[in-house]
Amino acid sequence: MHVLYVHQNFPAQFGHIARHLAARLGWRSTFVSETPGGMVDGIEKIQYAIGGGATKTTHFCSRTFENAVWHTDGVYQALRARRVADPSFKPDLIVGHSGFGSTLFLPELFPNTPIINLFEYYYIGHGADSDMEFRRDLPWRAPEIKFLRSRCRNAMILLDLQNADAAYTPTQFQHSRFPAEYQGKLRTIFDGVDRAVYHGHGETLRRAGSKRTIAGVEVAVSTRVVTYVSRGFESMRGFDVFLKTAKRIYEEYPDVIFIVVGTDRMAYGGDETHVAPHSTFKEWALAQEAYDLSKFRFVGRIAPLELGKLLASTDLHIYLTVPFVLSWSLMDALSCGAVVLGSDTAPVREMISDGENGLLADFFSPEDLAKKAVGVLRDPGAYRPLGRRAEQSITERYSLEAVLPAMLKLYEETVERRRGLPSVAEPELERRVESEAAARTPFRG
Repeated sequence: MHVLYVHQNFPAQFGHIARHLAARLGWRSTFVSETPGGMVDGIEKIQYAIGGGATKTTHFCSRTFENAVWHTDGVYQALRARRVADPSFKPDLIVGHSGFGSTLFLPELFPNTPIINLFEYYYIGHGADSDMEFRRDLPWRAPEIKFLRSRCRNAMILLDLQNADAAYTPTQFQHSRFPAEYQGKLRTIFDGVDRAVYHGHGETLRRAGSKRTIAGVEVAVSTRVVTYVSRGFESMRGFDVFLKTAKRIYEEYPDVIFIVVGTDRMAYGGDETHVAPHSTFKEWALAQEAYDLSKFRFVGRIAPLELGKLLASTDLHIYLTVPFVLSWSLMDALSCGAVVLGSDTAPVREMISDGENGLLADFFSPEDLAKKAVGVLRDPGAYRPLGRRAEQSITERYSLEAVLPAMLKLYEETVERRRGLPSVAEPELERRVESEAAARTPFRG
């Protein structure tokens, strides 16, 4: 089987699956992305480039779709060039991430190749689980134009849903966001946690020797470690709530250090228009109260293996989110056997049962979060069973080994279903365009 993966980034959600298929099953895996081409772990990488994108003159509500079309064309042009160079290049299956390098144009190149798309999110402007309306505690609200955009933002997602032979989404929460008419087409299959990287590493990491060195930070054996991980420090991931919680924690339990992984950026946007005169949400959040910054270690981004050791070493991991796509860091922390204190929001409740494999607290109550956190820090050993059950739940339900059979079943069923349909005549590429130069120029209406 030859599987072609499409994603703007590498390895993203597909890299570890592609490696497994290449190494364990001998399948051929090709990955098209914006990252440099070459061979990595038995995977052929093809790089695509975009020739443009939305500008300030593009309507705000259509910019997401405009950018998606440029990425879609970039994917098409790169694979078209690959086919011209090697006419035998014909994958048996295409797997793509809707929204990060769409597969929409690929039936023009591979009309007999089935397409499976991964769908992460369907945008809903209003309602109890709307990410735009959830943070009512902030001194600002999403402007009207954001709600108008939410009605346009699913355009490429809907086209990909219609175009795909099969589709899946990682969690039940994400599945529930999609319109009823597409619910039957979507399966729920998690991406798969790589247990080779994110595992417990043994209890010794938490209490070994007189000191621990964690993410480059030396920690005395008596000092409790609390971790927070987020790609960007922003309101959607409750960074300001984390800071308020941390302050209440160290005021009651002073012998604690907070190791914060991530970057001072806003990955999902929106906060930057409200935090002036501060330049980032982190700066705005730190200005809201007086914080003892000696209690915090901001370590930036760290490599996966180092992150795995950090999460396996922490006494408590705090994870906060509005109703939105779950961060990989939550699943990684659970997989590492960390005791996780999470926000009592729908996507987190799907993974954590309060008091069984973790703890939940009110997103809007730093007091409630801090109270539960201090309870863990006063007696970490009493809460270790929660971490062990968390690790077990990932191993059994969400690890790569656990989800791979369902993923392979989806792959094989989709291929077999397409093989049972009449073949479509393949287009003659040189007849479709006048020259290679024309092929490198995006189609214009």
